[in-house]
Formats: sequence, C-alpha cells, structure tokens
Amino acid sequence: MPLLRIRTEIDDRPGRLAVLTAALARRGANILGLSVQVGAEGVVDEFIVDMPASGADPDGVREALAAAGGARTAVVGARPHELVDEPTRALVLVARLRQDPQALPAALAELLRAGDAVWQAAGTAVAHPLPGAAGEGEHVLLVPVGPRRAIRLARAGLPFTATEAARADALVRAVLPPAGGRPASRRVPLRDGTQVVVRPIEPADAGAVRAMHERCSPDTRRMRYFGPKPFPPQRDIDLSCEPAHGLTLVAEGPDGSLLALAHLVHVLDPGVAELAFLVEDAWQGRGLGRALAGLLVVLARDRGLVELRATTLSENVRMRRLLTSLGGRTRRTGDPGVVEVRLRLDGRGADGARTAAPRVTAPG
Repeated sequence: MPLLRIRTEIDDRPGRLAVLTAALARRGANILGLSVQVGAEGVVDEFIVDMPASGADPDGVREALAAAGGARTAVVGARPHELVDEPTRALVLVARLRQDPQALPAALAELLRAGDAVWQAAGTAVAHPLPGAAGEGEHVLLVPVGPRRAIRLARAGLPFTATEAARADALVRAVLPPAGGRPASRRVPLRDGTQVVVRPIEPADAGAVRAMHERCSPDTRRMRYFGPKPFPPQRDIDLSCEPAHGLTLVAEGPDGSLLALAHLVHVLDPGVAELAFLVEDAWQGRGLGRALAGLLVVLARDRGLVELRATTLSENVRMRRLLTSLGGRTRRTGDPGVVEVRLRLDGRGADGARTAAPRVTAPG
C-alpha cells in the first residue's frame, strides 16, 4: 500500500479535523501519523497514511479533501522511516549538533525533510516557488544563523509552514550561545523623546496596577476587557508573574508610576500565545503601545512561538491598526462586534523570505 504525506489547510473551527479524517477513511486511508501546524492563512493538518493504490491518486485525494473543506492540499510520497517520533528525532539532532555544530545544514535538512541545504549570506533574496498546482514545484525557506549567515533550505512538493520555520529557528538557537532568560529592564524612547522603563511585572506592582486602572477611563477599560472592569485582583497579578502562564510587561513613567500593561499569555494551541494591552489614556497616541507590541513580538519569537493572536472589539480601531501594521491578519469571529487578529512570528512572507523584526530600543 502506498505511504503518503498529506497536508491540507482548514479553518480553525471545532469538528473540521473529523470531517477530513472521514474523507480519508472513505478512500481507504489508514492514518499512521498526525500533526497540527500553523499555516499562512489557517491551521495545517499533516497526515501520514497508508492507502490502497485505488485511492492514492494525488488529484483524487486533493479533490476529496477540498470537498471536506481542505485548501491548498499537498500530497507527496513518504517513507517508513518518517514515522519516527518527532520530539525524539529533534532531540537526536540537537545532540548531534552539540558534537558537530558545522553539521547544521544537514541537520536542518533532516529536521524539515528538505532535499537541499546550503549556506548563504543573510539578506539574500529568496526566489518564489516555481509555478504549479498546490504543493508542486520547489519551495524555499531561509533560516538565519546569526547576523551575517543563513541556510537556504529547498524541497519539492510541500510548502514550508510557519511551524516548521519556528522549528528550524529553535534548532539554530540550540547550537548558538544562549541569549539569556527573563527579559531585562530597558529604556524605550517615545515619539516626543520621553524615556519610559519597560520591565517584567512583579507581585509588588499590584497597587500600582490598581492605581493605573483607576486613572483609565471606562471606555479604555472596556476596549481592553470588553466591559468596565475596575482592576485585576491580586491573584491575577500573581498569575501574570508565573513564567508558565506567559509574560507580562509594565511600562514605568519618569515619576515611577505605571503607564501600561502588555500581556503575552500561553494558550493550548502549540506555538501560539495571546497578547493584550492596556495603556493609560494620557499616554495613548505617543508610541507606547507600538513599542510594547514590537518588544513582545521579538520576545515571543525568541521563545520559539509561531503566532500571536489578539481578540479585540471591532470598534477598537487603534488596536487593529497597530497589529495589522506589524503584519497581522484580521479574522471574523462568531460575534459581529469582535474580531481576532493573527500575527505570524516566523518573520517570513509566503515566499520564505525573512522580513525585519519590529524595531525595539536596546536596554539602556
């Protein structure tokens, strides 16, 4: 029976995976492996299946999955050794690189099953995939290794997903010198030249957080919490300080008062976190929100996250403009008054080329 690797992109809604597996079952497929990844427009489901020759026609598989709601479906052959446990395979590659860091191109090629991996100068243009049907042609991914070099990966048939780009970046970080853990305090200049200090929140900040909420107008609090929440309780502050929960930054003004909160909260979806902001009314429109957003993007990427998501009121134009200016894509929700903005963190466009990270002032 032919062994196939099948990828298809679906809307991130409950029940969609069950519809896809039912469509594969009708073609006689036995699913041997499944992974969920983040794609350019939605969720990418990847299956390894063995399938009778009568149902293994790639065009037929694509048509069946398209009828089940799948889009941009790719079907390529697979080999038995690809059924290895993915975390184990990644750890073996890290151990190999600890002994021989120069084997990084080969390790990246093995990690992402790329047919070609070569060194090149960072910033070199990446060619678009060759024309063809969904999944056809050569696809390219550029993986930066430090500020001056990069590794160009190429493979036929399967486009690289944002999740795979994040995996490649994580493998590179495993062999580069560590960048440090908890983010340090840093001075960030605003548009008018005012310097604010941005640092991780502390349990002792509870009183200052409450005072900042009391200075915020009801409308500002409504935009953040979808209702006029007075202030978060101490248990919420304590939770924000837990690394397993995520990361919360505070901005301090020249007089030491808190001006803003920026949250990066881990969710159940792998490689994804939610972000949210609250900026005191008197400090809005001065570039503070943009500085915090840019910093969270950089820190989230350093943590290996693939995507940031923000749920906001449709009328919150300032928040939507901020996130879309960073590359976010707006999606509708079941509530017409609420939208979701999704921001990829791998820093690459659809052609695999890496784009510049948001500019953030280095620690002062």
